[in-house]
Amino acid sequence: MIITRKSGAAKKQGLIHKKKKVMHMKQVLMVTSRPDSFSELAGGLEKIEPMSITWADSSDAALAAVSGKTVHLAIIDETVGDQPGLRIARNMLMKNAMVNQAVVSGLSPEEFHETSEGLGIMAQLPPKPDAGQAKLLMDTLKALIGN
Repeated sequence: MIITRKSGAAKKQGLIHKKKKVMHMKQVLMVTSRPDSFSELAGGLEKIEPMSITWADSSDAALAAVSGKTVHLAIIDETVGDQPGLRIARNMLMKNAMVNQAVVSGLSPEEFHETSEGLGIMAQLPPKPDAGQAKLLMDTLKALIGN
């Protein structure tokens, strides 16, 4: 199932005007079967800037959400249904290589790096990501894509 929610400011205008520069709203995909565990992170992201957050509760829904569409950031849970998050990340890379990804993992940073090497994952997140990780993710995303 895919559910899309736009932040309050985004519902009103859809675009952000900043110093004569028009910035389009960021498209974020949350891939999890535990949406309550991502609610603090989602709230933190929405406080940083208006964005559209789409929720996918399965690997198939996530792949459908990125197929032929612009998604600036996919945040993938450690396990979604019976699929490991890193497998979903790999499949997503094959479907749309332009999607920046962050994956929840309880592995040590070294183990995560070894396991995810070659997938181009932007960040590793703790098992219950919160608003603190939201700022880190957006700062990293802005460094990669601008705006």
